[in-house]
Amino acid sequence: MSQAPGAGTGKLRISSKLDPEHPLGPRAPIARFYTALVTGDLRSLQLLTERYHQDVNLVFEISKNQLEWQVKSQASYGLSDIIQTTTALTVEGTGAQCHPAQPELLPPKTPVCHNPSCGTTSRLTLPHHPSCLTPHHPNTPSCRCAKLLLLHGAAVELPSEAGGDTALHVAARHRLCHHARLYLQRRARVDARNARQETALGVLCGQAPAQDDHSLQLFQLLLNHGADVEAQDESWRRPLHRACGEANAELVRLLLRRGADANAIDYDGVSPLGWALQAAASRPRLRPHLTVQLLLNHGSQRIWPSAFIKVLRSCAAVPEVIEVLFNSYSQIPVSQEWRDAVPQEVFQQHQAFYESLLGLAGTARSLQHLCRATIRARLGDKCHCLIPLLPLPRALREFLLLEPQGVLL
Repeated sequence: MSQAPGAGTGKLRISSKLDPEHPLGPRAPIARFYTALVTGDLRSLQLLTERYHQDVNLVFEISKNQLEWQVKSQASYGLSDIIQTTTALTVEGTGAQCHPAQPELLPPKTPVCHNPSCGTTSRLTLPHHPSCLTPHHPNTPSCRCAKLLLLHGAAVELPSEAGGDTALHVAARHRLCHHARLYLQRRARVDARNARQETALGVLCGQAPAQDDHSLQLFQLLLNHGADVEAQDESWRRPLHRACGEANAELVRLLLRRGADANAIDYDGVSPLGWALQAAASRPRLRPHLTVQLLLNHGSQRIWPSAFIKVLRSCAAVPEVIEVLFNSYSQIPVSQEWRDAVPQEVFQQHQAFYESLLGLAGTARSLQHLCRATIRARLGDKCHCLIPLLPLPRALREFLLLEPQGVLL
């Protein structure tokens, strides 16, 4: 193996139980290469790459307890369903989850650039390596390995075979801002599409908010490089649909601020508000009413009043959502049927609110609420920017912006 490997059909196998017919010495280049990967030994990896594996666009496959190395003339890179990496190469795998900081754990068919650990497209299903830095640190082994791969000619734009993800898609999926910056500096197309016609921004907005979330930083990076906030996927969903579907109020706020259409309709005819209401019941801890409130203050069209009972049935356990949406109408007829839509345990848990709601049956709303409705109708989709400018007490401005009070007036 004194020369860089070329195209071939054979496979060299390495497993925890070595095949007696194919014994492998510990000093064999492939064994040393594997060891360098799983230990994050960048120095050895660089030396081995320069000496034996100058073609970084080859396939290096690992599954469960078996390691396979196969060289192909045209390698493809990307994430498959078998392996998951939470780092530059987020290995998505059966029984193996690579910590994001591990360059050695490479997802199957991961774009070379996702795989900061090995310049080859790799298929890895390996256990966690104990010594890993945070994946969001700019000097992690995974980030340094990604730079090494790029220096050796790894193609930043190669899509995966299965999903068509590029390195930037994978970085967005795992919120790896430093990796994304590295790929964009190498002229990765910010609006490259995968097989589902998703852009990196769309993928990012479709991720559930995390406690240690770098989504905002990555969002700003993508926008600074010209990402399209209205890019549609194959289902006509835009980044705003996806952020609303995850109850990610911060991303929703930024998208709306960048001019995202609050009334865009996807292929199924669902608006961002519809996505937000669908997500509310399953994500109560994310305060989904904030997303609903943002959309309404940016001029989102409301649901038909006759369909309000459907929202009540699905979102009864999140009364803030019910309150914000209900207060966006000047008047909605309240019927006794609404009482049956609220489960008894939910009614008891939020008794003050639901008593105030059902108490409006057959009555008109308060003058204070009707004044609010008139002001909001006058300001239209500018409520979010004009109401804060009104010379009013803060509590009254919040009232006009549909801030929930806990009871209905």
